[in-house]
Amino acid sequence: MLGATIIAILIAMLIAIMRAALGPTLYDRILAINAFGTKTVLLIAALGYIMGRPDFLDIALVYALINFISIIAVLRFFENVETTFKKSDQ
Repeated sequence: MLGATIIAILIAMLIAIMRAALGPTLYDRILAINAFGTKTVLLIAALGYIMGRPDFLDIALVYALINFISIIAVLRFFENVETTFKKSDQ
């Protein structure tokens, strides 16, 4: 049962990577990378449970925080870039 869960998470990660590579817009790609990070957290937590290592949950939480902060930073960066280009076009 847990093996099927790991396989399902890996398939979802593969789909997210494909969406990030093929996404029509920048925001679709960022959303796909965020989904990939979320699935990575789930994978780390599931592997920690399977191997009987509860300290993997701490690693998963740290990875989730890093993923969240990095996505916010990337969105802020591209928000500022778009604002700069709109001002220079006027």
